[in-house]
Amino acid sequence: MQRKIIHVDMDCFYAAVEMRDNAELRNVPLAVGGAGPRSVLCTCNYQARKFGVKAAMPASKAMKLCPELVIVPGRMQVYQQVSIKIREIFQRYTALIEPLSLDEAFLDVTHSTQFNGSATLIAKQIRDDICAELDLTASAGVAPNKFLAKIASDENKPNGQCVVTPDNVSKFVESLPLKKIPGIGPKTAEKLSKQGFISCADIRASSVGSLLPIVGKFAASLYQRSFGIDHRALETDRIRKSLAIETTFAFDLSCIDECEEAVDDLYKKLLRRLDNHQHRVINKQGIKLKFNDFTQTTVEQQSAYCNEKLFKTQLLKAMLRSNTRDIRLIGLTLGFSDDKAKDNTQLSFAL
Repeated sequence: MQRKIIHVDMDCFYAAVEMRDNAELRNVPLAVGGAGPRSVLCTCNYQARKFGVKAAMPASKAMKLCPELVIVPGRMQVYQQVSIKIREIFQRYTALIEPLSLDEAFLDVTHSTQFNGSATLIAKQIRDDICAELDLTASAGVAPNKFLAKIASDENKPNGQCVVTPDNVSKFVESLPLKKIPGIGPKTAEKLSKQGFISCADIRASSVGSLLPIVGKFAASLYQRSFGIDHRALETDRIRKSLAIETTFAFDLSCIDECEEAVDDLYKKLLRRLDNHQHRVINKQGIKLKFNDFTQTTVEQQSAYCNEKLFKTQLLKAMLRSNTRDIRLIGLTLGFSDDKAKDNTQLSFAL
């Protein structure tokens, strides 16, 4: 049976929630994130995007592009609550849901009987439900597989929908720019472009062997994607493999005391986030430093606990690699095993 996959992607989700909840923000260029000179934006609305403002852009650069930009702090708890309501809407139409983040998910409606099994009409109704009940908009892609559905959901944003029927797959994919394929970042796209690979049509005319030196183990998958092939099933029980927190400083840190103080603060925040993952077994932890020249280093090792003293030891090891460079960013990471905790003692904190 031909699969019917829907990818639902909320439109500028965090910013849209802020605009919904505050009428004064609805008609201004808006971004969510920190406002400090070193802060990075989480997302922005479409008014801001007209000025070239983008997610993950430094706030200082965004303000230069758009001096009238309003930056508000994120309200993660609110976004999580809205995300739960969105998930409840999805569940009216299928139990096969693969969340990718708070604001997007894959839905498999292959066996749904609603709307006589029409994935197109189901996607439309889901978007209508979200709009009517949550006063937010979403875009959707409908296709025979996850790869095509995700690409399609971006075609008619915002508040739009794109359907790729089985008989239109080849035509839809042929002219697709490689930079639109998930997994191909700017650097990989540049490497491919230098070798004459711009679109999926160029990949089709090549071979897996010729792609290996450029993209490595991604070669076979990329070749399949160029023909619109993707056999992946939805991961409805996706397990989180890590938990991380980091901060970029307003001013570079130069001494160990300042860095240890930052680690203390991050550690407390990490513990609060860990409360939501009490069933997970920790198997490693690590620290990341980004220096003022934007290079970075990490130190990781096995650990059965969230251990503050170990983070401090890792900090010292990482700072030995600084070569007198100041510290721009510090991040803490916990890795989880695939096993579930037998009891709460497995998540005890070593102080």
